[in-house]
Amino acid sequence: MAAMFFPRDEYFMRLALREAEAALEHDDVPIGAVVVHDGEVIGAGHNERELRQDPTAHAEILALREASRALGSWRVLEAVLYVTLEPCAMCAGAIVLSRIPRVVYGTTDPKAGAAGSVLDVLGEPRLNHRPDVAAGLLAADCATLLTQFFGSRR
Repeated sequence: MAAMFFPRDEYFMRLALREAEAALEHDDVPIGAVVVHDGEVIGAGHNERELRQDPTAHAEILALREASRALGSWRVLEAVLYVTLEPCAMCAGAIVLSRIPRVVYGTTDPKAGAAGSVLDVLGEPRLNHRPDVAAGLLAADCATLLTQFFGSRR
């Protein structure tokens, strides 16, 4: 099944990649996310687990928190989440709970992905919300950033 991308998707994924690069400044895994509503970024985040010493400080969680504050609601409706790596189970759960309607991610996560790789939380028919998911946008760029990060640690 081919992913459906829209003209502005690449622009916003490149912003997510910039967020991912910011994680390198404090030695966190370079994953970035942005939430877009009405063509504007209303939430952005990058991994800050090492910086905050917080296992929940994932890029998606931080971006969703910022987006919720911007909208004044826990429901992040009529928005798109762009993230450089396939969301994990925790982040996928937060995506479902926030009711975000669309998720675009870069590269798959064969060890912890929860948007179809290891689990499919975002497509689980028993849950009350299932966002549209488009995978593989700028996948090589997203994967290279991660490969270089982990390669430098081995």
